[in-house]
Amino acid sequence: MTDTSSGSVVWGALALRPGGAGVQTYQRELIRAAVGAGSGRTFAAVVQHDVVDELPPAVAPLGRPVTTGARRAVSGLRPVRLDGVFHSLDVDLPVGQRGPCVSTVHDMSAFDTPWAFGAVRARAGRALLRRSMRRADAVIAVSAFTADRIRELTGRTATVTPLAPAGWTRVPGHDEVEAVRRKYDLPDRFVLQLGTLEPGKNPHVVAESARDLGVPMVLGGAGTDGPNRPPGSLGLGFVDQSDVPALYRAADVVTYASRYEGFGLPPVEAMACGGVVAASGVGGIPESVGDGAVVVGGYTVGSWTPVLRELLEDRGRRAELRAEAARVVRARTWDAVAAETLTVYDSVG
Repeated sequence: MTDTSSGSVVWGALALRPGGAGVQTYQRELIRAAVGAGSGRTFAAVVQHDVVDELPPAVAPLGRPVTTGARRAVSGLRPVRLDGVFHSLDVDLPVGQRGPCVSTVHDMSAFDTPWAFGAVRARAGRALLRRSMRRADAVIAVSAFTADRIRELTGRTATVTPLAPAGWTRVPGHDEVEAVRRKYDLPDRFVLQLGTLEPGKNPHVVAESARDLGVPMVLGGAGTDGPNRPPGSLGLGFVDQSDVPALYRAADVVTYASRYEGFGLPPVEAMACGGVVAASGVGGIPESVGDGAVVVGGYTVGSWTPVLRELLEDRGRRAELRAEAARVVRARTWDAVAAETLTVYDSVG
């Protein structure tokens, strides 16, 4: 199909990848929920060819070649001919795009944590954000923290639409948890952190705290079974997404020791799976987890060890957290995110 959709809304979703998480969860779940809202609109989405089949049948695909990095960024700058609203789900608004435009900002990390990028990528990210903030008729932020950073750095006011757990999250049953324990040969007690090995995710600090307490640290995700994992930790490598709920529920404590997050969806998803969660008190994490997780106010072993000790030893506290986490995630749905987003479309359309 060529870029001539007459739909009232076109989503820019080039970042969507098969089975992807984080920003891709936002794109996938928002599209599904918005289509299901029955708003009377018609929809199209700019996506890479290999994810066309992930779109709901009611969404017309505007396919682009499969690319990464700079090539994908350039592809995102190509305008789409339409009469309605164009919503970039990850900042990149096309050049010369006609009609009203909306841009979602997930974080301002290109400004706040340039050390996490190469110099060229950080500069490009800042330029892209500045351009989108100038061009967009409306801006959406995934957290109040990110909205504050947008206002401080660009002067724009953003509508806040907090995210919800992905559709795959659930509290697994006992038999499922035991099957996953056997599949991955998990220890009787363990602390868990899922995600790729990155310095900004800080797994080494948690691993050292767990080691001091005599409890193994289990890591899951790409690269976690390689030589760069923290000393003494157990690396599972890539894990099937269907196993993630049971892994979260099997762990005594699920940690998320990130140094920066615009929202912090993984700890919320762990909460939705019945996990007992401790997460860094940075960026949007405190508002995303609410009272459903312990928020840790530092990046040192000294700040993490007492938190892990309490959660490992106090069953009552773990039960209390699980109950509060269930309340927090019940209040967050993708239907609500979609309804708030459709209201933004009305405001610019």
